[in-house]
Amino acid sequence: MIDKRCSSVEAAVAGIQSNSTVLIGGFGDIGVPLRLCAALAECDVHGLTIVSNNAGTGENGLSLLFKHGRVSRLIASFPSQAGADHFLRAWRDGEVEVELTPQGTLAERLRAGGAGLGGFFTPTGFDTELTQDKETRFIDGVGHVYETALKADFALVKAQRADRFGNLRYRLASRNFNPLMAMAARYTIAEVGQIVELGTIEPDDVHTPGVYVDRVVECAA
Repeated sequence: MIDKRCSSVEAAVAGIQSNSTVLIGGFGDIGVPLRLCAALAECDVHGLTIVSNNAGTGENGLSLLFKHGRVSRLIASFPSQAGADHFLRAWRDGEVEVELTPQGTLAERLRAGGAGLGGFFTPTGFDTELTQDKETRFIDGVGHVYETALKADFALVKAQRADRFGNLRYRLASRNFNPLMAMAARYTIAEVGQIVELGTIEPDDVHTPGVYVDRVVECAA
């Protein structure tokens, strides 16, 4: 019987090892698997490469990974913002290397990774510091830069509902990066508000099919 339910966030992240690449869904704090991030921050892992839209704020979620020194590299669009004190301290101290990626490019790199593509050409960032030393070409007279696909060892995502097969439904804006990241990782762990019976989530309402999900853990609001 397929049953991807996990008893706790601690058990859900237990398989994540040092030097792994981890995708973390969300935009700001919306759709961020805050409890999975907190559990990972308490693990004895180091040298993580984190791929996310931002770097977290305050004393929860993504921010805790920088506070506890779990991260050595960050690929993100908007890491520096008010309240991102733990990330900024780690970056200024030289503990974290940062690769800035435009938000749309980040999404497409993840989509390409999940689709099994090697990369794509985009005009975004052409002839700027962000794309120095990358392959370029002109297409229909417009400069493009080649961006590689993003794939990872693990993805941490947050959904509104799941069933034991791992089918996920997100709520409103929390959908953001989560579906793309679930597809682009070899192993996906979902923090969900509610685990429901099979068949409760209508087929047309499944945003991420369970084939992309390995573990689900219920975290009531």
